[in-house]
Amino acid sequence: MSPPVRRDVLRVDLSAGTVSRERVPDGWRRDFLGGKGLGARYLYDELDAGTDPLGPDNRLCLLLGPLSGYLPGESRYAAVTKSPLTGAFLDSYSGGSFADALAGALPEAFGLVIEGVADDPTVLTVRDGEAKLAGAGDLWGADTVETDAALDGAVACIGPAGERRVAYATVACDAGDHHAGRGGAGAVMGAKRLKAVAVHGDPPDPPPALANLRERYGAAYRDDDTGRWQAAGETVESVDFANEVGVLSTRGWQGGRFEDAGDIGIEAVREAATGRENADDAVPGGFRVDVEDGQSVPRGGALMSLGAGLGVDDFDAVARLGAACDRLGMDAISAGNAVAWATRAADDGAIDPDVDPDLAFGDADAAERLLSAIATRSTDLGDTLADGVHDARERYGAGAVPTVKSMALPAYDPRGAAGMALAYATSDRGGCHRRARPVEREAFARDAWTTADRVRTVVGAQNVRSTLWSLVVDDFAGETMWEDLGAEWLTAVGLEYDRDSLARVGERVWTLVRLFNVREGFDREDDTLPALFEDPLPDGPAAGRTVDRGAFEDMLDAYYAARGWSVDGRPTDALVDRLDLAAVVDAETPLGNAADGAVVDAGSGDGVGGRDRHPRSREP
Repeated sequence: MSPPVRRDVLRVDLSAGTVSRERVPDGWRRDFLGGKGLGARYLYDELDAGTDPLGPDNRLCLLLGPLSGYLPGESRYAAVTKSPLTGAFLDSYSGGSFADALAGALPEAFGLVIEGVADDPTVLTVRDGEAKLAGAGDLWGADTVETDAALDGAVACIGPAGERRVAYATVACDAGDHHAGRGGAGAVMGAKRLKAVAVHGDPPDPPPALANLRERYGAAYRDDDTGRWQAAGETVESVDFANEVGVLSTRGWQGGRFEDAGDIGIEAVREAATGRENADDAVPGGFRVDVEDGQSVPRGGALMSLGAGLGVDDFDAVARLGAACDRLGMDAISAGNAVAWATRAADDGAIDPDVDPDLAFGDADAAERLLSAIATRSTDLGDTLADGVHDARERYGAGAVPTVKSMALPAYDPRGAAGMALAYATSDRGGCHRRARPVEREAFARDAWTTADRVRTVVGAQNVRSTLWSLVVDDFAGETMWEDLGAEWLTAVGLEYDRDSLARVGERVWTLVRLFNVREGFDREDDTLPALFEDPLPDGPAAGRTVDRGAFEDMLDAYYAARGWSVDGRPTDALVDRLDLAAVVDAETPLGNAADGAVVDAGSGDGVGGRDRHPRSREP
């Protein structure tokens, strides 16, 4: 018995109030697989340069991969759109019940391609291979917990932040326990007046061949360093790791070590936890903790940005701030950076102290008030910060919280690991650690790493993750697939690929996204870091380290050469031809001349360019 083959998408036109089913071209499925790759192909094909991310012509794609519902670990879906925060390509991922339900409800489809703008707030219901639109009733204004409780099925929804088009609003699942977080997919959903998607479907039942693969790969993951790391502490252990090596951004990027990290790190979370997500699984998910209005699942990024980043050392208070972001439907990393920016700007006298006289590092109550003002745009400062730290810096002429392509950085300070400087600068969706995390290896061997090591690691991880995110694989359990990139799984469903062809898919997807961003006007000037990082870190194990501007530019040259891009960051004709993208590229996309400099072997995920999860693991 073979599982159904995904060949279609459901096209949802909110302006017309229609839903139709259409076939995905065979070449698109072959060359881009699904998820990130298929979303990139749709966006590049259907969006003109300069399309307003919050206008009717933008697309919001909620997509699966060809193996969705069968893979080990947590099922995930990809939200792909043009970001209202950066103006660049955006792919964001979420786990939870929604992905499994979507895979069961649409067994022969990759998901939804949503366009237009509804006349009134709307809910989309998906069931038995079909989708229907209906009015949202009185749900407009409800938070993510209230919306989830009001609808049947597995729900992906927006909260007040999405409704008010906060540029880093999320799409929330499972009452805010999971989010398609960074870059503002929730704002796009809000601009389309789509309050929620409610899906009725059971996870697909795998045929024996896939069930055997799932059992074998699941066992391998349980024995893997990353599996043991996740079982022991999920992502919250990142707080302790970053603090230990001196790269934990603290009090608005003013230091690299938080003296009270132990009060918000893994031991504090374990002590407060009432249980784990998916507690019966061999590798359980996040820790559940009690907060004032129910329960929350704190993640490492939220603890770092809302805890150390704001100088808040009380775990209950940090959990409360994270729960507020979850209910409001707002990315915790960007929101934490926004509050940190405002606090530093207030300290520098750039903001009228009467706006919030209590705004200070360590004051969780003041931080929570500002988070609410941002999500609802209810104050002048909140309205400005809702458009991002970059816009606030432009308006007030102050603030040192760093961004790349207008996206606020997560809490790993690149001064303590130069490879992170390259990873942030070249991330295709803006300042992001999810494309490559060399910090988790480089931090233990800083001076031993060369430019070639850093380039191979970053390029290799970016390519491999582009493959796996096109399959829409769990970030962590998917690390068991790095050896063959999923070829064995695809063979089991009748799709013939080997590792080399799948590595080529990853490079092709990364390159197509770059072509999309180049068409939007991005170039070398956008692949950079703010001057803040040229100042030395003042404390911790990485004290005195900087991002040297000259060394960074040399590293970027080497990265471009490894990619086959020109010195200004544009893919070349030769690369486009090699990756079979010549028929894809339109006349509006400027290509580069042959890249200068010595080519560095970028690899495809092997050796130094392989998995960037740090080798430590801790038993539960």
